[in-house]
Amino acid sequence: MTARFGPAGQPEAFSQAKHKPSHMPAWLRDRGLTAYEYQCGRGVAIGEAAARKLGEEAQKYGVAMSLHAPYFINLSGDTHERRQANLRYVTMSVQAASWMGAARVVIHMGTAGKDRDAAMERTLEHIPELLEAAGETAPEVGLCLETMGKGAHLGTLEEALAVCQTDARLIPCIDFGHLYAREMGTRYTVPGDFAAALDAAESFLGIQRAKAMHIHFSRIAYNKGGEWKHMTFADTEYGPPHEPLMSLLAGRGYTPTVICESRGTQDADACTLRDAFFK
Repeated sequence: MTARFGPAGQPEAFSQAKHKPSHMPAWLRDRGLTAYEYQCGRGVAIGEAAARKLGEEAQKYGVAMSLHAPYFINLSGDTHERRQANLRYVTMSVQAASWMGAARVVIHMGTAGKDRDAAMERTLEHIPELLEAAGETAPEVGLCLETMGKGAHLGTLEEALAVCQTDARLIPCIDFGHLYAREMGTRYTVPGDFAAALDAAESFLGIQRAKAMHIHFSRIAYNKGGEWKHMTFADTEYGPPHEPLMSLLAGRGYTPTVICESRGTQDADACTLRDAFFK
C-alpha cells in the first residue's frame, strides 16, 4: 500500500473545462493524483449507472474512491425518526459507494447539544445498527467518522477515535483543518501538535489501523464558533500548515488516503500535499 492524494468534489479547473463527471479519474491521473472523494453532502443524488461508470473509470486509472455522506446525518439524535433517517442516509451512501467501487464513506457525527456526554452515549448506542445496515448493503464499505470544526458538534479527535475504537469496521477521518479551526488556531501549527494527534490514533486503534487512516486537509478560517469557511493554500492568514503533518506521516511510514478540501483549488493543493509527503 502507498499513500494516496486527491480532491474532494470537482475542482474549479475541472468544472470550467466542462468535463463529464466520469472523466474525473483520468483528469486526476494526468495530474498524478490517485484518490477522489465524491460529494453527497446535500443528498445522495447519483444513480446506479452513473456511479458504476465513475467506478469503472476510477479502476481503469488507478484512482481510489471514497464518498462523503449527507451532512444532515446526526448520530446523536434522540428520536426514533432521526435514527431511521440516519439509517436511510447511511444505507443510500453505502449503496452508492459500492456502485462506484468506493471503499469508504465519510460521516459527520452530529450535534453535541446541551449534554455532550449524553450525546456521545446516544451515538455509541446507534453505531451497531448503522454498521448492521451498512453491512447488509455493502459489507466491503467502511464508515469513516470525521473530526469536526465547530465546538457545538461532536467530533473532537478523542471523540472520533473513541467511537472508531468500538469496531474494526470504523475508520477515523481526521480533518486537521477542522481540528485547527475548532481550537481557533491555538493548536495544529507546530510538529508536536500533529505528532500528538497521530500518537492518539495509534493509542486508540493500534498502529496498523492508524497508518491507514482517512485524512481531510485544507486551510480553514474560523470565528468564535470554530470553523467558518474553507480557504486555499494561497490564503496564508489561516492554517494549519501542511508541511509538518506530511513530514510526520512519511517518517512514520503511514499510508493514508489524504483528501484535500481547499476552496476550488483542491486539485493543485492535493498535488502540494503529495509532493510534501514524497519529497
